[in-house]
Amino acid sequence: MKFVCDGMILSDAALTVSKACAVKTITPILECIKLHAENDGLTLTAYDGEISIEKKILAEVLEEGECCINGKTFADFVGKISAFEVVITSVDNGVSIRYADSESFMQALPSTDFPRFGDRSTEGKNYFECKESALKNLIAKTVFCCATDESRPILKGCLLEAKDGALSATALDGFRMAYSFCEAGEGSGQMKLVCPARTLTEISRMLDSDDDLKIYADKNMLSVAVQDTVITSRLYAGEFVRKENIFPIAFTTKVTVKRAELIESVERASVLIRGDKNNLITFEISLGKILITANSEMGKVEETVSADLDGKELKISMNGKYLQDALKALDDENIVMSFNTAVTPFTIENAGGGNNQYLVLPVRTGTQN
Repeated sequence: MKFVCDGMILSDAALTVSKACAVKTITPILECIKLHAENDGLTLTAYDGEISIEKKILAEVLEEGECCINGKTFADFVGKISAFEVVITSVDNGVSIRYADSESFMQALPSTDFPRFGDRSTEGKNYFECKESALKNLIAKTVFCCATDESRPILKGCLLEAKDGALSATALDGFRMAYSFCEAGEGSGQMKLVCPARTLTEISRMLDSDDDLKIYADKNMLSVAVQDTVITSRLYAGEFVRKENIFPIAFTTKVTVKRAELIESVERASVLIRGDKNNLITFEISLGKILITANSEMGKVEETVSADLDGKELKISMNGKYLQDALKALDDENIVMSFNTAVTPFTIENAGGGNNQYLVLPVRTGTQN
């Protein structure tokens, strides 16, 4: 294998693909990027057992071939030589990397050990379609609510449902839930799948236009292609929690408040509870106002925010971070928080309605029944 390419283009491709390199694995080949030089291009591929990222770039191929090289090391190194034209040549047990008047060597592994991952052909596969910008926004509004621990693996993913001209996303981690939807284009019918949050995050990083995007799914695999980059990912199997079974259908207390003012107040209160296990903030909701309090060994915050109350007065405690995340994901000037009791889930949404809704479990304190 021998090829010549622009260092900046190679660096960008290696950095993109290296996101799918495994870390802390007993299988060294999964830490690698496979370089495949053929015809007039170079294909870089990484796969960590769950997600695969493949990117094609232009290169002058002097000798076709392929090899595998540690992805993180390669991406870091070529990032330091991106200003030069780069010549990479296969040599015994590795590759020679020449740039300007210098030459370096990196060890490599045989490409025959690199695992083949799924069928990248889209022919005959089911798909749904939406705007790139709409999908990027949908991911941003929900993925932060996905679980990060392994106790219930399916909750590390986001439920995507395409039906009746809409694409919806639902995410939860056992303490909070996010729901959002956007308009969907043509597709091959109704689809429902649970995609890893990490996969959605990597897909989001590729999206920067308002072009139409097709998302293909077949059995337990999902595939998305944006320009010269293809992401292929395993999907989670199992039954996902249904939004309809979690979100309350009626409330006894609704309060409307200016979003910016509430965010600022909650952020100030959060400073003193930073590091506490529950990040506990308490709301005392009464006619015309919300009294926001937070206590810790560092001190106490007590602030009042103007609000319009519809229903019963209420005192309720919650995790301040979960509240902040939801508030920052909304975008109306005013938001509505809806409650029933101090120990049952409450919802947060834009006052004007819209496509996003959040649910948070309150924190039970010693003064609550």
